[in-house]
Amino acid sequence: MTSTTGNTPAAPATAAETPAVAAAREDLAALRRQQAFAAADEAALDGLIAVRPPERRPRPDPVWDDAPVLVHEVVGERYRRLVLATDTIATTALAGQFLMITVPPAEGERILLPRPMAIHRRHPEQGTVEVIYGVAGRGTTALADVAVGESLLVTGPLGRGFEFPDAAEPDAALPTAAHPRPARTALMIGRGVGVCAIMGSVEDAARLGIAATVVLSGRSRANLIGPADCAELGARVIPVTDDDGSSALPALGGRLRGLFGSAPPDVILVCGAGVLARLAAELGAEWGVPVQVSLEAHMACGLGYCHGCAAPVATDPAVEGPLVCVDGPVFDAVLPGG
Repeated sequence: MTSTTGNTPAAPATAAETPAVAAAREDLAALRRQQAFAAADEAALDGLIAVRPPERRPRPDPVWDDAPVLVHEVVGERYRRLVLATDTIATTALAGQFLMITVPPAEGERILLPRPMAIHRRHPEQGTVEVIYGVAGRGTTALADVAVGESLLVTGPLGRGFEFPDAAEPDAALPTAAHPRPARTALMIGRGVGVCAIMGSVEDAARLGIAATVVLSGRSRANLIGPADCAELGARVIPVTDDDGSSALPALGGRLRGLFGSAPPDVILVCGAGVLARLAAELGAEWGVPVQVSLEAHMACGLGYCHGCAAPVATDPAVEGPLVCVDGPVFDAVLPGG
């Protein structure tokens, strides 16, 4: 695979093609690329995901909140940014946790299930959180019509987020799989809205004095999420895009090996593509550092009640496996046999 998106050029239009036929052909080519990428992403996660050791800190209790919409704006070419007033979530959410957002009825049609969305930024002093999403289906199309001043029912913070190895453990001087050495440097890799899941860790890195390098991946520079956030937080940014080939896995892997080969990061955090998770696991195995991956999944409740978001972890068929919403969304990423 030469690109994180699996892009292949569409066949050239013929002279006899009408605009409608050409548009349909382009749509079909885009659908095929999307299907190929989804298949490659699923295959990349095969055998890679493992449940993490017990949490060192308790999670905050989730709340149900009618959160006023303070900002709702277009970001780049493909995304929208929501700023929600929700003081409890803003002050308690941990890096990598998510919200379930109930979408109001659209033109009299009820949107039955809430949408899971990663918390992109936390502003406890303002009592606000930020969410960035792409308009991709009926639910997010209806969400895009919500105006500033309206309120959204949100549930959160939810799930198990990212965790930096720290010095709180009594045996921190003797690293183990359960208690690795304290993090002083971190490599974070995000693609598309997957960047939102890692941005809370960029916030934590700034607060803890951890030197963060952040790979921001997208289709083009105009579609990258997070450059301004990383600049604000003092993180080094590596932008990679499909249109110039820098997001291609061989190119990105070679670049990161060149940057970190002599001084690897203490931890790798990744979200947004299964192929990037596998690349991160390969780098982690080479460098001997832990890798955490945040998984994206369709969810109905986000609380573990519906048991509908099974994580891709091999388990005894007689025993229910881990769920993305409660056992994750963040898991360990370890190469099979590693």
